[in-house]
Amino acid sequence: MSLYQRFFAYTLAWGDDAQDRLYGDHKRRLFAGLEGTVVEIGPGTGVNLPHLPDGLRWIGLEPNPHMHGYIRERLDGRALDAEIRTAPAQDTGLPDESVDAVVSTLVLCSVSDVRDTLAELRRVLRPGGRLLFIEHVAAERHTPLCWFQHGIRPVWRAVADGCRPDRDTGAQLRRAGFSTVEMERFDIGVPPVSPHIVGTATK
Repeated sequence: MSLYQRFFAYTLAWGDDAQDRLYGDHKRRLFAGLEGTVVEIGPGTGVNLPHLPDGLRWIGLEPNPHMHGYIRERLDGRALDAEIRTAPAQDTGLPDESVDAVVSTLVLCSVSDVRDTLAELRRVLRPGGRLLFIEHVAAERHTPLCWFQHGIRPVWRAVADGCRPDRDTGAQLRRAGFSTVEMERFDIGVPPVSPHIVGTATK
């Protein structure tokens, strides 16, 4: 597993520039105005860090230790009170209502249980706290892309660190007990992960 984790960290770092071209504008809008304590689940190589404002207390929950060196490089010179932990998103180890915001980008597709993960994120958010998300999601039902997502899922999960291309994350967010969930859809044109959502779930 360690060798695979190392390889996956390398492949993510190699694709960081492409990811920024695809999602950079969305991130700049979504993360503007963040303050206080921010937890990021699955920060990977720290690709979101350049889009976060200075002055935050940032806690990155990254179970893959081979990502940590990349994250530290991006933290170098930043005015962030930063901490990297290996705790998973579904068991953060953080106190109840201790976090102002949670950031999740392209992570909920690969957690073992979305419902449990979202319940944990709600638990640690303060009242009025926000979950900020960008996630790829299942295509509309009974479409060719939907069938393709279902068909490729076993192989995709094996090569993409557990990612499920057909997960209906938007529906899971709406059922997770947040007071409001606001999202919009966009498409990056890269099957099988073309359809995406971006938005905010408020506790």
